Formats: sequence, C-alpha cells, structure tokens
Amino acid sequence: MPHSSISGSVSSPKVDVVIDMGNPLLNLTVDGFLKIGAVAATRALAEDTYHIVRKGSVSSSDFEKTLKKTFKEGAYWGAIAGVYVGTEYGVQRIRGTRDWKNATFGGAVTGALVSAASNEKADKIVIGAITGAAIATAAEFISGWSF
Repeated sequence: MPHSSISGSVSSPKVDVVIDMGNPLLNLTVDGFLKIGAVAATRALAEDTYHIVRKGSVSSSDFEKTLKKTFKEGAYWGAIAGVYVGTEYGVQRIRGTRDWKNATFGGAVTGALVSAASNEKADKIVIGAITGAAIATAAEFISGWSF
C-alpha cells in the first residue's frame, strides 16, 4: 500500500538589535522592549490597514488614528516585555541559575504590575500575577521542546 510523508521544519526569525547600554540587564530590557514593541506595532498597523481597506477609503483622520494606535500599542507591549525580561534576568542573576522558576517569577511580577497599572483591585492584581506566571511558565516549557 503506497504511503507518503511530509517533512519540514519551522524556524522563528532571528532579529538581533544590539544596543549596548553598558549593563546586561538594561541591554536585555531594551532588546525585549524593541522586539516585542515592534511586533505589537506591526499588529496594530496591520489591523487598522485591514479596516481601512475594508472601508474603501482613507482619510487623514484614519491615518492619524492608525499612527497613534501603532505607537501606543508598541510602547505598551514593549514596556510589558521590558519588565518581564528585566525581571526574569534579575531573578536569574540573584538565584545563579536559569530555569523555569525565573520565568514564573518574572511573569507573576509583570502580570501584577500590568493589573496594578490598570487601577485594578487587589483580587484582579493577584489574578493578573497568577495568569502572568502561568503564561510565562508555559512559554518556558514550550521553548524547550524540540520538534
């Protein structure tokens, strides 16, 4: 009986931006801010472009709104990434080891800070910390998988 198979590999794009701030913590934090901020800005730009194309016309108001949203999203998600990366690296330096626990702590701190900055109540801040820790830990486990 004939059979066929498909084989392939998926690799993520490698983007290196080197900005030497003179401190590894600052270097990683800025790197995280720039990379994730760029992804978030691109997503916001693509989303608004879709809506403008669907509408069929472009106005200067649409363009201004898109530009503001693009920069706002980039700065917001970039800041979140910077906090996470900086916290994870700081915990790694303090503990002297690189493992999933650093990601868990970094995610918890980041989730709590995002919730607190959104003027959430204490219960929501705790839920934000738990969610951040869970997502960061899962991402750390997944990044170790080989396919």
